[in-house]
Amino acid sequence: MSTHSRRHFLTTALTGAASAPALVLATEKAAAKKDGTFTEPERELLMVNDVDVIVCGAGPAGVSAAITAARAGARVRLFEWRGCLGGVWTAGLLGYLLDFDQPGFAKELKVRLEESGIRRGTSEKSICYEPEGMKLLLEEMCVEAGVKFQLHTRVAAAYREGRQLTTIVTESKSGREAWRAPVFIDTTGDGDLGALAGCAWEIGEAKDCPCQPMSLNALLVCKDAAALKDFLHGSDPSKQDGVAKNNLLDAIKSTGHFPSYSKPTLWQVRDNLLLIMSNHEYGTKPFDAAAITEATVRARSEMNKIISGLRKLGGPWEGIQIAATAEQIGVRDGRRIAGRYTVSADDVANGARHDDAVVRPTFSVDIHALSADMNKTTAYHNAGIKTKPYDIPLRAMIAKDVDGLMMAGRCISGDFIAHASYRVTGNSTRMGEAAGVVAALAATSKRQPHEVTWTEAKAKLETLTAKA
Repeated sequence: MSTHSRRHFLTTALTGAASAPALVLATEKAAAKKDGTFTEPERELLMVNDVDVIVCGAGPAGVSAAITAARAGARVRLFEWRGCLGGVWTAGLLGYLLDFDQPGFAKELKVRLEESGIRRGTSEKSICYEPEGMKLLLEEMCVEAGVKFQLHTRVAAAYREGRQLTTIVTESKSGREAWRAPVFIDTTGDGDLGALAGCAWEIGEAKDCPCQPMSLNALLVCKDAAALKDFLHGSDPSKQDGVAKNNLLDAIKSTGHFPSYSKPTLWQVRDNLLLIMSNHEYGTKPFDAAAITEATVRARSEMNKIISGLRKLGGPWEGIQIAATAEQIGVRDGRRIAGRYTVSADDVANGARHDDAVVRPTFSVDIHALSADMNKTTAYHNAGIKTKPYDIPLRAMIAKDVDGLMMAGRCISGDFIAHASYRVTGNSTRMGEAAGVVAALAATSKRQPHEVTWTEAKAKLETLTAKA
């Protein structure tokens, strides 16, 4: 993107945003009660009603949903609480794309990563990329599509009229702001919008978890990546990758530490820039801020302990250091919002087929250890289920309890086992595309998402893909 285009970004991306409201000052009307509760006084918020589709969460599903909806003719606003687009791809320093042999947005993104020189490897199953380059690319794609996006902004409340979701409230440095639209898409990953709107949801194996663990990734700088070849996971998956993980585990163990993730993995991003995943944080709910804080602090401490220990080994590890830890700890297991269909373990095992299939995942059931003790013997398992390519229907992405609300990404309607397969980002982008085109068609024709057939939406999506 040219310098002029980057300057133009602010007016393109933020056109129509409300002028910054004055922050609410302290007032004597607020009251603390003896029962330990606090009554917040009523206040009036500026209402913005200038788009057709609002997307909450700018991770892989969110950016693909917003871009596709805009390309389909809808006016779109995208909110993200972090300081960049991309979610786990960027703020989470994921650094690789899984189950990405998909058409549409995924294919376009791979081409643009290649053209930008920030992709490594040729496999469709495991593609490495530079997280910083991904941030820039996603901003450019949103600007090109005409998506109005706002960072550092979190959805804080949702309001319905009967079953219809009509309004959300966000929190940011600008204070509380209200936004209205005919259709909303929850791409928060953790199902924040669906929960705020009053949808039923599940998490983990059971009502009160246990949940899959979180992981804090980090970028490393080494003196010579070639000297670490026996420890590096390939950009193109092979049997050697398992050997590399075991070699890395042995190296970490030789420092006197057994990592909380017993299949630690090291990738080469570019030259002497590496990416590592080597920790687990167990039993942490992603909507418990205090618990996530503790998990992040523990994970960062362990990451520094591991790298410090490796550096002291010398040899190929001489001079290795952490360049950056992720802005946000990586979450595998969040809320799964109740939809009009629930993707199940049987679907995965039997290769389910649906007329309204939006994506056909192929990724294995990937359940990471649920406890530190389990990690010592089994870092991850597939629950005895071998994945047969299966369909995720559009119905699993349309809220059951609320009208005007769709979901895309790992917060769609599914059980614990199925979620452990479809949660990877290749599937999230395809779900995002489907949600985007359906939301655009619904909003611009004054219909509900469940009134748009997949036949109509698929035809529109194929037209958009041909133009991309």
